[in-house]
Amino acid sequence: MWAELLPVGRSASSGGYRRFAWNSADAECRAWFEEQARKRGLAYELDRNGNQWAWLGDPQGEGAVVTGSHLDSVPDGGAYDGPLGVVSSFAALDELRSRGTEFTKPLAIVNFGDEEGARFGVACIGSRLTAGVLGREAAYELRDADGVRLPDAMERAGYDPAAIGADGDRLARIGAFVELHVEQGRYLAEDQPVGVASAIWPHGRWRFDFHGEANHAGTTRIEDRRDPMLTYANTVLSARKKAKLAGALATFGKVAVEPNGTNAIASLVRGWLDSRAADEATLTALVEEIERAAYERGERDGVRVELTRESYTPVVDFDGPLRDRLARRLDRNGAPGGVPILPTGAGHDAGILASAIPTAMLFVRNPSGVSHSPAEHAETADCLAGVAALADVLEDLACQ
Repeated sequence: MWAELLPVGRSASSGGYRRFAWNSADAECRAWFEEQARKRGLAYELDRNGNQWAWLGDPQGEGAVVTGSHLDSVPDGGAYDGPLGVVSSFAALDELRSRGTEFTKPLAIVNFGDEEGARFGVACIGSRLTAGVLGREAAYELRDADGVRLPDAMERAGYDPAAIGADGDRLARIGAFVELHVEQGRYLAEDQPVGVASAIWPHGRWRFDFHGEANHAGTTRIEDRRDPMLTYANTVLSARKKAKLAGALATFGKVAVEPNGTNAIASLVRGWLDSRAADEATLTALVEEIERAAYERGERDGVRVELTRESYTPVVDFDGPLRDRLARRLDRNGAPGGVPILPTGAGHDAGILASAIPTAMLFVRNPSGVSHSPAEHAETADCLAGVAALADVLEDLACQ
């Protein structure tokens, strides 16, 4: 399975992946998922929001146990973020069948659409729509960098966007969702390849618009300039400094410039801030400080600053009883000192769904800690340990 997915959407120049929502690479990934479901005799289903489901047992049954993740990527992302969870889910089912396991509850594997938000700027669109966190009207207004609306992109890919929206009936039939994911960071010990998530830091995305005045780079005196690039650059540096002082994270990783000419002073600079912290009070205070720094510098530069919050996810504490149940089951495997339980600063579909159903996560060790990069990696032995751990957890949840 891993070998089949590796070339899909991979850039020949960077080695990274460009699997964006509703593009050709996404279509290949979706076709692969459907093929994996059908070759195992699972009931394949596409829900109202474009998420893919593969069912063992009655899809309308109560108390279903669901696992899976996503197959899309960030720009030039790595191979493991998302796909490891989906591949491991199918592999865990294969393992359980080889054990002769008898299921007492419906089991499903899911591929949530547009988890990374690389195309439309909002992460976890598939799970947000399902949980009702993202409304239909707001989803219809989302546009990519080329101005294409989300529903139009879905239609072009052959999907009907008319029914997108909250899917409460589906969630009501789910008893637990467990997502396996490559570790993003380097916190698991050398002798512990698998950990259990405790919580997800609150995080969000903010767009800063710096409005200046376009002019000639070679003839406009320094004192006559209203250069938004200066305000943007100062804001980036301020964000880094203030985040470090707060023990939090702040990243400007995307920027757009108009008119984007080498010999022209910019008229507009747009910068997107990603910020995360251990608690919501710290995150709110940090973003307010960055905003204040931007406005103050803008006044000096003659630049007008606007701030728009594009998405926000509050702190997520995973379901305590489910988390503890996973830890107890994996502790039986004899991990030295017990299975690690650790928080993460990365957002996930499991975090979005936590407001509606019991969710939990397993992390597979990442030896370098690098993620959202072509250098992202996990050792084969650790991936197999993750499959075994997920199989044990699913057996405990769906076979009792």
